[in-house]
Amino acid sequence: MTSTTKTYKNLIGGEWRAASSGDWFEDRNPAAMDDVVGVFPKASVEDARAAIGAARTALPGWANMPAPARGAILDKASQILAARLDEIAQALTREEGKTLAEAKGEVGRARDIFRYYSGEGWRSGGQVLPSSVNGELLYTRREPLGVVSIITPWNFPIAIPAWKIAPALAYGNTLVFKPAMDAPLTALLMVETLDEAGLPAGVINFITGSGRIVGNEMATSPDVNGVSFTGSRMVGGQIYQGAIQNLTRVQLEMGGKNALVILRDADLDLAVDLAVKGGFGLTGQACTATSRVVVEEPVADEFASRLAQAARKLVVGNGLESGVQMGPAVNRDQLDTDLDYMRVGQAEGAKLLAGGEVNEAGGFFVQATVFDHVEPGMRIAQEEIFGPVISLIRVKNLDEAIEKTNQISFGLSAGVATNDLQKAFTFANRVEAGVVKINEPTTGLALNAPFGGFKQSSANTFKEMGQAAVEFYTRTKTIYVGHG
Repeated sequence: MTSTTKTYKNLIGGEWRAASSGDWFEDRNPAAMDDVVGVFPKASVEDARAAIGAARTALPGWANMPAPARGAILDKASQILAARLDEIAQALTREEGKTLAEAKGEVGRARDIFRYYSGEGWRSGGQVLPSSVNGELLYTRREPLGVVSIITPWNFPIAIPAWKIAPALAYGNTLVFKPAMDAPLTALLMVETLDEAGLPAGVINFITGSGRIVGNEMATSPDVNGVSFTGSRMVGGQIYQGAIQNLTRVQLEMGGKNALVILRDADLDLAVDLAVKGGFGLTGQACTATSRVVVEEPVADEFASRLAQAARKLVVGNGLESGVQMGPAVNRDQLDTDLDYMRVGQAEGAKLLAGGEVNEAGGFFVQATVFDHVEPGMRIAQEEIFGPVISLIRVKNLDEAIEKTNQISFGLSAGVATNDLQKAFTFANRVEAGVVKINEPTTGLALNAPFGGFKQSSANTFKEMGQAAVEFYTRTKTIYVGHG
């Protein structure tokens, strides 16, 4: 760390402050480890309690503000994000590692999410229902859930917070927001835009630090009405167990082991492009990333050869540099995980076609990796790696492809490449996944469409994004009015 390294603070009750413990942590660039992006407070349990208390204090004023007025603040935040897009994208690439083009796309998505939910102030409401009694008005109204804890991962450090925070605010909730320690700056810059847009003090409270310490308090506090979490299956399970003690509402998105099915009639140029974008884009560090490719035998050899060749051609490096197509792993632990699974795949008997090695040169770079002749029961076909590793599984026909696609504990995203409409819809109807893509990458989501997984990819309760977000962030009250 140099004397010019910037030190940041937490936002609690409208005041930027250091951690009460006095502890700090460094945020470093995974593509250049001597680059310290910033120093951030390591919040304590006391800080988390103060943030929850501030959100509780701010709740009545924010909840009772006219919804269109709340929406106007979100619209202003969207405009500020647009003006600061390049600055925030640079910060995102420095601390998370994805390419600058990917970072700009993500910041643009956050901008659009805030713009979309700014309109919810004019749309959200209840229903007037037919009554079975003469002289009675029967209607419902949606009210804010209350104080909501938002806990987000490092891989989409502004898009995921945006699609949780924007609807939560639009519907009148107050928040405690903790981003991952690997990418706090991008999240802080987003919070700055809300502060600049005129969000009242205490409506959003921003704290950085250990999930084990701070996140646990955010999930188990009786003063919290809801917890929205995206991250690993293990941590999500712990949050669920802690929150349920207070009957706190929980929304979980926890990962995937997503398959792209290549049928014999598919356009192989398109199929390879889908696999590369889905599996190696974002360095494979996406919950919807393509980590399995299930391919019909008649085209398997040619597809495998083309995919391996495409993997070898990818330019790996610092995402801020021109021409780089894939950035580093986010940290040493993730790099080691990637390399461990590459060794596991070879030990299990899969055939390594490309990659399989570290490409480290001042950062956590790893090669895009392709395994062929992978069996569905192998660990590399069952466990989420969260890195640029694709496993090819060969099948005889569509029925076997669907069977092997479903042979996992996750059910987040799945795709199929085919020119046969009947087979495409057969796949879509039978695959066990919350998101199905036909002739598109398994990654990429529409902000106005519901998002969420099946099986162990989620809590199987509330969807995120689009109009579906209203179900988690509001509670419904039914009102009977006799005319008298």
